[in-house]
Amino acid sequence: MLIYKIFRGPEWAQLQADGTTTGAPIDVADGFIHFSGADTVAKTAELYFADMDDLVLVAVEADGLDGLKWETSRGGAQFPHLFREMTMDDVVWHKPLPIVDGVHQFPAL
Repeated sequence: MLIYKIFRGPEWAQLQADGTTTGAPIDVADGFIHFSGADTVAKTAELYFADMDDLVLVAVEADGLDGLKWETSRGGAQFPHLFREMTMDDVVWHKPLPIVDGVHQFPAL
């Protein structure tokens, strides 16, 4: 099962350059990297990335991912949290996440 992380352009560029990341500032503050499932990622974009462009949607395979824990969060939904650095080796694919008329345009998930 794929899980998803939304990166701002500079965060994605830094991961590509360094090969690892501790995530965005909110991830560092919380002590884990926030991910979303296919059922929650659009709402995550709406709530936390409204009106932002230069975003990248990154897919990671959750099955067998060491350091991954599912926890209850927003509205009782289960969210995947990664309790270690994320690496480029974790990335299955990445795609731009453009915004058109205030709505993020997701690829088929």
